[in-house]
Amino acid sequence: MLSPLDIARRRFASQYLAEPALHSPADVVGWFGAVQAQDYLAAKWGVAQRTAEPKDAAVEQALNAGTILRTHILRPTWHFVRERDIRWMLALTAPRVIAASAYYFRKLELDDAVTRRSRAALTKALQGGKHLTRADVGAALRRARIEVGGPLRLGLLLMRAELDGVICSGARRGNQSTYALLEERVPPAAPLERDEALSRLAARYYTRGPATVHDFAWWSGLTVTDARRGTAAAARELHRESVDGREYWFTAGHQPAPGRPAQARLLPNYDEAFVGFKDRSAFLERLKNAGAKLPDPALRAHVIGIDGQLVGGWRRTFEGKGVKVDLNVITRATAAEHRAIAAEATRYGAFLGLPVQLA
Repeated sequence: MLSPLDIARRRFASQYLAEPALHSPADVVGWFGAVQAQDYLAAKWGVAQRTAEPKDAAVEQALNAGTILRTHILRPTWHFVRERDIRWMLALTAPRVIAASAYYFRKLELDDAVTRRSRAALTKALQGGKHLTRADVGAALRRARIEVGGPLRLGLLLMRAELDGVICSGARRGNQSTYALLEERVPPAAPLERDEALSRLAARYYTRGPATVHDFAWWSGLTVTDARRGTAAAARELHRESVDGREYWFTAGHQPAPGRPAQARLLPNYDEAFVGFKDRSAFLERLKNAGAKLPDPALRAHVIGIDGQLVGGWRRTFEGKGVKVDLNVITRATAAEHRAIAAEATRYGAFLGLPVQLA
């Protein structure tokens, strides 16, 4: 029977953290289905560290080329998603996100009429392959006599246009993100029947398992009923194991190798290793057993993971032409684990192309 430690180790392995071996950033995003990405710089590291040779430039290239897109999908926040998946995934999940955000749309008076006018204005401003920054599209909306207001109202206008499949991320302009028309950025694709989309999303989700139906519902933004339906439809592709009356689903491969040296990872905030699950207790088992103070349940900070267990936190500060990495291990760790953490900090520096100073 699986223990919490077993569950955490298997998740570490299935998410390519024990052995980063995926070929490209697009392969990582495709493996997960979608990767939470409201913290852009951190999310790039979360994707890249699962590849054999993590490079910031490789993630940037994929985003500029449009093989990875950044948009609102699944839940009311940004995610990275493959261009081949964005259409059917939006069709399946966007109605739930719009419904969940209805209070804020009403509060800021973003009714159907305003939404239609903003869609038309954005289409006119972006057509012809234009990629415009947030400030640019805000100016275009003002020219169309649409009240933009403060950052929240503009953000909700753009989020709604993303959820409606009008806009998505464009190529980066220096350090700034841009928007482009989804119709011009993404090749057309035949729509999926809803049951097929549910099955496909479930099969993609459980690659990170073991996970429960309630974990899947949290990650996808779907109802528990739909999560059960999708899981049942994908069951032939999955394995199932019952632990203390709870059913865990997972795919066959990528099990932790016995006798492998400690694998340490500097995980960014909102990493799929923990944010992809409603119940994150398996990730905190080592801290609980050591009597250490448990972190915020939402795990909004950068954390250190070893073999599927949270052992501390980390921060990075850019100083001159290098990066300073502050490490804070909050439970007892072996000398080998400390060496593994230091090696991972060096790997992070290589991702950035900068020398690392450890603190």
